[in-house]
Amino acid sequence: MTLRLLRNATQWLTLNGKHLLVDPMLAPKGTYPAFPGTGNDIPNPTAGLPIDAAALDSLLQQTDAVLLTHLHLDHWDTVAKEKLRKEMPILCQPADAGVIRQSGFTNVTAVDDRLDWEGISLYRTGGHHGTGEIGERMGVVSGYVLAYGGQRLYIAGDTIWCDEVKQVLDEHLPQQIVVNGGGARFETGDPIVMDIKDIRSVCAYAPEAQVYVVHLESVNHSRESRTAIRTAMAEAGLSQRCHVPEDGEVFIV
Repeated sequence: MTLRLLRNATQWLTLNGKHLLVDPMLAPKGTYPAFPGTGNDIPNPTAGLPIDAAALDSLLQQTDAVLLTHLHLDHWDTVAKEKLRKEMPILCQPADAGVIRQSGFTNVTAVDDRLDWEGISLYRTGGHHGTGEIGERMGVVSGYVLAYGGQRLYIAGDTIWCDEVKQVLDEHLPQQIVVNGGGARFETGDPIVMDIKDIRSVCAYAPEAQVYVVHLESVNHSRESRTAIRTAMAEAGLSQRCHVPEDGEVFIV
C-alpha cells in the first residue's frame, strides 16, 4: 500500500494493484472565491498542486476509481468533474450518488455499510462536520476504512473528534489513520474538522496507530498550520507516530 498527499484531502492510494483517487480538488491555486463567512477573502485553493498538468493527466489516466467522502468543493471540485472521464467508477456515500449521476457520471456505486471492490473491503464510517447548527448545515459526511491483506487504513474525512470516530477505532483497530486537520472554521461556531486538541485525542485513543494529518494550508478557513501542528505533537511526545506530510509527499509505504 502506498498513499500520497496531493493537496488538501486529495490523496492517491495504491492498494492491491489498484489506484484510488480520494476527494479530488484539482483546480489551480486561486480558482474559486473564498468560502463565505470565514473572515477573509483569500481565493481557493490557497496552494497550488505539487504536480504539473502533464503529471496530473497521467495520474488521472491511471486512476481505477474515485473515492469521495462528500461533495463540498474542496473535495469534489468543478475541475475534477471536468477532467475525469464520465465512465470512471465513483465510490461515494449514498446521499451523494444521485447528484454525481446528474453530473453525467455513469458508473456510480454508493457504499452503504460495506463494499467489496477489486479484492479490497471498504467500510463506510460516520462523523460530524462540526457542531450545532453549523454542523447540521455542513450536511452528511463519511469516512472509510479500507482493508486488504491484514492492513486497515482509516480515512476519517471531514469530521471532528466524536463518538462515531471512537466507534471506528474500537471496531476496526486501524494501523494507519488519516485525519483532516487544520481546525477550519467560520467566523462563528466551533471547528468543522479536527484541530490540535482533536488530533491529540485520536492519538491517545489509538496508541498503536500511525496518524497522518492532511487537509492543511489549502483552504481559506483553515486556522492551524503544519508548523503549529508539528510543534504541538512534538510537545506532546507524539512526533514518532503523528505525521504531517507536505503536499506531494508519499507518506504511507
